[in-house]
Amino acid sequence: MSEAPSVLLFDLGGVIMSLHWERAFSHWAALSGVPAEVLRERYAFDPPYERHERGEIDEREYYRALGASLGIDIPDEAWAAGWETIFGDAVAPTVDLIERVKHRVPVYAFSNSNVAHQRIWSRRFADELAHFREVFVSSSLGLRKPERAAFEAVARAIGVAPREILFFDDTLENVHGAHAAGLAAVHVRSPEDVRDALLPWR
Repeated sequence: MSEAPSVLLFDLGGVIMSLHWERAFSHWAALSGVPAEVLRERYAFDPPYERHERGEIDEREYYRALGASLGIDIPDEAWAAGWETIFGDAVAPTVDLIERVKHRVPVYAFSNSNVAHQRIWSRRFADELAHFREVFVSSSLGLRKPERAAFEAVARAIGVAPREILFFDDTLENVHGAHAAGLAAVHVRSPEDVRDALLPWR
């Protein structure tokens, strides 16, 4: 990179808040009679999942596709209840760091998320999200990570060149996508990865 980043951009799930997919599988298993480990094996971030995250299909249409892929039939309310359980706690060390640096460098978030999940995390993590100048969501953009166009759209909305952004994500594929779009990027495997990358602003 020819210049230091002037903007920080954070993923949410796995970076700012913990995710526990096993909880959803256990919830659906209890209602369907199909073991959680079987549902886990059948589950995939498939085309309907990606379309849901781009806002191309709604919650109910996604549940129909999910039921077909998992081989179970439960009411929409049961799908939604399980869908909500994946969110754990805020990642306190990372949130604390963001609170410390936000006055020195602009801080934004960019999440691959659907409307159903956004309804949950926007309320449950309102205090943590208040640290960000703006939270970009794939279902509103119509684009999702790791697509180059998604990162370019976020950079335009912020008003900077992609090379001015330092991006944090726990999914390696998204880190590679960010690099391809010209962003600097950190693969977050623990809060220490964020801590080390934020040293220039602490």
